[in-house]
Formats: sequence, C-alpha cells, structure tokens
Amino acid sequence: MQAFTIVAEPQSCHSGCSLRHRVLSCLCQQKFFIDNENEIHSVQAWLLPEIGTIDSLRLDTIATQLPGEDEVTLDVLYAALNPADRYLAEGLYPARPSFPHVLGRDAVGVVSRIGNGVGDWKLGDKALLLRGEAGVSQLGTLAQQVTVRAECLERVPADWTDQQAACAALVYVTAYQALTQFESPSNNVVLISGASGGVGVATTQLARAMGHTVIGLSRSHEKATKLLGLGATWTLNPEDPLWPKTLKQLLPSRRVDLIVDNIGGALLPKMIDTLGMNGCVSLVGMLGGPVPQFNTASLFFRRLRMRGVAVSTYSLEENRMAWRQVVAMLGEINQRPVIDSIFPMQQVPAAFARLAEGPMGKVLVDVAATLLRSE
Repeated sequence: MQAFTIVAEPQSCHSGCSLRHRVLSCLCQQKFFIDNENEIHSVQAWLLPEIGTIDSLRLDTIATQLPGEDEVTLDVLYAALNPADRYLAEGLYPARPSFPHVLGRDAVGVVSRIGNGVGDWKLGDKALLLRGEAGVSQLGTLAQQVTVRAECLERVPADWTDQQAACAALVYVTAYQALTQFESPSNNVVLISGASGGVGVATTQLARAMGHTVIGLSRSHEKATKLLGLGATWTLNPEDPLWPKTLKQLLPSRRVDLIVDNIGGALLPKMIDTLGMNGCVSLVGMLGGPVPQFNTASLFFRRLRMRGVAVSTYSLEENRMAWRQVVAMLGEINQRPVIDSIFPMQQVPAAFARLAEGPMGKVLVDVAATLLRSE
C-alpha cells in the first residue's frame, strides 16, 4: 500500500482555475480516487459514534462509498459548519442516522466518481452541495469524500471562491425562506437576532438587497460595525436593557414588521414587543435555549404570526430557485458570503468551538489542504 500526500495552495493557474482544482482533476483522471475493479479505498472522516455531544467526534477512516444510480462522489475541498450539526449530535434534530455518523451539510468539491444515469456532470467538475440528506440521514461532508444525488449539486457561481461557495447554500436559502415565507411588501422593518452569525449575516445582506430597513442585534461593537457595512441600517446591543427604547426612538412612526430570530431564549419576548400590527416572526434557531414564561396573549391583539423556518420543506426546484435568487441578489449589491475563519481538517473540534463562541459569518474546514489517499 502506497500513501499519497498532496498539499495544494489555492494559487491561480493560467486557465483560471486553482492549483488545488487542477491537482484533484489530474488525480481523478489518473484513477487515484476512482476504484479499479470496484476496489474499495478508505478516506478520513470525523465520526460521531452516537447521539450525545459534539465532543465525542473522532478522526478516523471509513470506506469510500461507490455512487449508485443518479449519484456522484465529490472529493471535498471545503466543508462548512452549521448549528444544525451540533443539534443533531445532541439529539435535538429530528433525524436519526445510523452510527457512526459523519456530520456536515455544506461543501464544495470535485466530481471523482459518477454513477449510472448521471448526465450533467463529468469527472473533474467542481460543484457545491445545494441540499440533500448528507450530514442528516446520510454520511456528511466532514470527510474527504461524500456521495450524493447528482440533482442535489449546483455549479459554483462565477467570481465566487471555493470557500465562499462551500459555506453559502444552507444559511442563505434559510435566510431567503425566513424573509419571504410571509406575504409582505418591500421596505419592511426587519429585526434580526444573532445578526453576526451565518444566517444572521445572510439575512442582513438579503434584506438589504430586497429594500428592507435592517436592524441587527449583536453584542460585539466590532461585529456591529461590520454589519453596518453589509447593509444593516442600525445595530443594537441586546445586552443593553434600553435597546427596545432606543429602537422606538429610531422608528418614531413605525414598528417592526418582521423578526428573524436565530437565538430564542429570553430575548424572543422582548423582540416580539417591538412588532407592529400584523407583525411576523420567522423562527430559525434556538442558541439561547428555551423561551421562559412566554405569554401567548402578547400575540392576540396585534394579530401576530409566528412560523418556523425549515428549508427541508422546499422541493428541490423551490430550493434551486431560492438559491439562484440568492446569487442574483448578492450580485446586485456586489457582496459575497462572509467567512469568519478556516480550520484544517485535523482541527474540527476547534472549529466547532469557534462556532459556539459566536463567529462573524461562517466557519469552514479546509478538508483538502493535506489530502491523504492510499492505493
């Protein structure tokens, strides 16, 4: 058995693709990653042994998955972390995968194997994972390879980096659903909790592109300043007990029309108090824990509506349409996904620790910085 170690930096080549992409495409063509006579190779992956805690993850090897009908295998370049990964690990997500399980729902990679019936992709193509069961009921993207249905892939947008493409699909489609699931006019006042997180940043950018007045809640002065540059009209500190009063002063003749809540907990009732008649709440996350002593009467007389956000309820075509709307809107305002930090594959626990701290944008894992393959 011979081991191959490849370190590729994302430098540009004459053809406009990255050196990393060229190396992976070359290896695909030389069949280092394609099984000869169905021989099974192993790849590195972070394994979750059982429901419990994210701290139980361990780096190990798993057998590569051969693609079935209408499936392709990606050699993963970058994967992105999401709070939903932790929720699943802790048993707070409805999925019940087989164990050991591989987390990770976002990625960009290079097509290295193609199953029967796949007509739109060829070896060496670069793709992002738009949706699917990877990281939920099937093995996810915190691995050197992932096998998915071909229909769940999308081309990397023009002028986007691999890192930007890897981290965008889940949070931006989530933000899109949160902003559009209620029938409402443009130029709403949108209040966003956890505005510096992945979905929060995406919501800020898309709400600006839609013409809304955007108010972001962030505990960090540095992050609040960055949010203003991304499209927030104002930012407020939710730890300031006077923030609701300040908000009323900023909106002397209006109230909030839509809340996009990524936090939950004790903050949610305070946010609901800022809503006007027929106001709406899109519930995205629960990082702040359960909502204590919630008074349902606070919804009655203003006819407020609350609805959960779940992009899995989109059909594949709805998901693809939302994604393409997202890409177009980001292009209109000349913005791209915001990346907080990138960790090497060996430091996934540190990456999850950073996610728990509250990043400014997305946390990524550089899966392909050092690729280990054996033959």
